[in-house]
Amino acid sequence: MFIVPANSEIADCGLRIAERRNRRGFTLLEVTLAVAILGLMSLAVYRFVQSNMMSLRISSETTAADARYTGLHDLLESQWQSLAPGNGAMTGDPAKLNDRPRDEIRWICGAGPGLLTRYAPGDFFVWLRLQPSDKNNNQLDLGLLRRQRDDPGLVHEHDSWVPLIKNVDSLRIKYFDPRLNIWVDSWTDTLLLPRLVKVVVGRTDASVAWEAIIPLGRTPY
Repeated sequence: MFIVPANSEIADCGLRIAERRNRRGFTLLEVTLAVAILGLMSLAVYRFVQSNMMSLRISSETTAADARYTGLHDLLESQWQSLAPGNGAMTGDPAKLNDRPRDEIRWICGAGPGLLTRYAPGDFFVWLRLQPSDKNNNQLDLGLLRRQRDDPGLVHEHDSWVPLIKNVDSLRIKYFDPRLNIWVDSWTDTLLLPRLVKVVVGRTDASVAWEAIIPLGRTPY
């Protein structure tokens, strides 16, 4: 004889089945999918943080490099605008080595920004030039070579070298001659200063060279 259960018994049975399903744990597939999703999210966060840190580092390095060139401009402007014409105050010659422009410019000055010291006695020859940073590599540094003007020696053992910017590619210098109204590659007139000096530094840390045009007068021409 078949007995039909009451509605309340059917309901109780359904509740017990639902409770057993609710108490059931996660399957291996569900756990694997959850771990995979968490791994992908962690990787995405890591790459985001890494890219931002790299961008900040590159931006900081670029800002520091640009600051060095800004300082170079201010140094040269302050020094050259204080030069008095005559007595070989400024001369310059073009030069190359292994097809790399390595121009030089020389001036005469006393203690001050051109010597990077306030306590040097007498006058000095100062060169803005490139010089190898090490005999074992081809890296060139931009800096100032200083030599006392009345040094009679041939060896010049008291010369001092002050590097300003490390690892540059080239140095080109041009001079604006007010008599010819053109740019020239060298300056040999010991009685007259050029009106403008253009300094172009090839950078190894940038695709575009740094360029500055410095007037040798405090007022515009």
